[in-house]
Amino acid sequence: MQATHIPVLLEEAVAALNLHPHDTAIDCTIGGGGHAEAILRATAPDGKLLALDMDSTALDASRKRLEQFQSRVTFIHDNFKNLKQIYNERFALHKIDGILFDLGLSTLELEDQSRGFSFSINAPLDMRFDARTALTAADIVNTWPDYKLQKVIREYGDEPLANEITRTIIRARQQRPLTKTKDLVEAVLPAFRKILKSTKEVPWIGGIHPATKTFQALRIAVNGELGNIESALPQAVEIIGAGRRIAVITFHSLEDRIVKNFFRRESHDCICPPEQPTCTCGHHATVRLVSKKAIRPTSEELNRNPRSRSAQLRVAEKI
Repeated sequence: MQATHIPVLLEEAVAALNLHPHDTAIDCTIGGGGHAEAILRATAPDGKLLALDMDSTALDASRKRLEQFQSRVTFIHDNFKNLKQIYNERFALHKIDGILFDLGLSTLELEDQSRGFSFSINAPLDMRFDARTALTAADIVNTWPDYKLQKVIREYGDEPLANEITRTIIRARQQRPLTKTKDLVEAVLPAFRKILKSTKEVPWIGGIHPATKTFQALRIAVNGELGNIESALPQAVEIIGAGRRIAVITFHSLEDRIVKNFFRRESHDCICPPEQPTCTCGHHATVRLVSKKAIRPTSEELNRNPRSRSAQLRVAEKI
């Protein structure tokens, strides 16, 4: 039985966008369509939605979910890093009243047995959102040099044992290629057993599976996730209307830092170094922060959907 995807921070995100009937919005990561459905209801009876996703499977699922709204939705299989180009080519007749980015994986993706996003399912070591792209997680772990693999695991996984994990992966791939998620998990665990002097099959660290950060790092590298959001945020500010809002839901500190720093920088006129006596940057604020602190899930949502525990919502309004 296929699991149902539960949209994270649903009420908070839609409320933060402050949409009204007849408004037009963009969902840059439509996923299973949960946020999109709420947006379409908020903008009824004839508000429009531009729906993007890198994942064709997610687009198919959302098309089915949103069938009753099909005349109001334009579905695009593309990366939101191309947001401005997509808008100009496919949606430029509409002024944009709200833009949502939900940067998390959907349940459909996590439980897809063909792509290997989760270490709990023994699947091909793929991790691509978009099957049209070439690079896979298997390519990285089997062919990248040790220094490059170590850098990915350390920086994208925020993994303190990156050196040790890289060494155990290199040793494992010298024996045979790592092609399945189970192969990668078995290559990662010896690093933790050695450091912890543990004989346990899975030596737990801080409540999370030892392979969690390595899987996160590889997924980010495969899909260029951090570069995508860095590229898309300025485009979102450019195309959205004055007084309208951009909402971003993040799920780990790396992407949240990018969003927080971008919104904070764009909410100030001068972005020169503090020690500089006079302004030379010529920068002018483009947004105001709707909330200085990130919005987090309620205890009720955490109980209903434990996967929401790391979610944070940040919102900015175009000046």
